[in-house]
Amino acid sequence: MFNLLKGNPKKKLHKNYTKLMKEAYKLSHTNRKLSDEKYAEAEAILKRLESLRNE
Repeated sequence: MFNLLKGNPKKKLHKNYTKLMKEAYKLSHTNRKLSDEKYAEAEAILKRLESLRNE
């Protein structure tokens, strides 16, 4: 029952991944260094998502 209140961690990670990728794209036009940092964060989230899928 309490698990229902917690939410789906895969959905949250995917939403965060999408948000970071959009930010990285926007920053790529103005600040390449920040864009690369956002992209690296998004890649780390993608790896977590893949590990959750494999479990």
